[in-house]
Amino acid sequence: MRRKIILLVGFIALFTSCNQNKEKKEYVGTIKNTETTTRAKNIEGYTLMKNNCYACHNPSAKSLDNIIAPPFKAIKMHYTKAYANKKDFVNAVVNWVQNPEENKTLIPDAVKRFKIMPKLPLKTEQLEKIAAYIYDNKVEQPDWMPVHMKEMQAKGMNMNNN
Repeated sequence: MRRKIILLVGFIALFTSCNQNKEKKEYVGTIKNTETTTRAKNIEGYTLMKNNCYACHNPSAKSLDNIIAPPFKAIKMHYTKAYANKKDFVNAVVNWVQNPEENKTLIPDAVKRFKIMPKLPLKTEQLEKIAAYIYDNKVEQPDWMPVHMKEMQAKGMNMNNN
């Protein structure tokens, strides 16, 4: 009788541990699926940004004179300062790109230097992916940008380095 009880307890323990492993595997699978989805969104956001925005916001520009719009690093610095959470940041960037107006800019010196950007024929969903990519990732900056930022700080401008 004692042997049967030990055997029954062992069987129950074995059965229960099998179910726990299955649950862990499903949870790990969910994490991997989420990570894969996030990576895919990052790749799509970066690709959209590179293909649609780098013509003007090119981080490979050799100097400030060789760029026709502020680099995304500067845009991210100003927008994260004004919009701390991702949803507000994305909405603000999308709203700006869809309806750029001088009196709504967060970067008046850039507008003074480069003028107002044209409205872009991108869908809201595409703009959201680009803005989310900028928010979630370290964006490239031109080699000359750190020197430019120090010059701006010396002139009394408040530059936040995100």
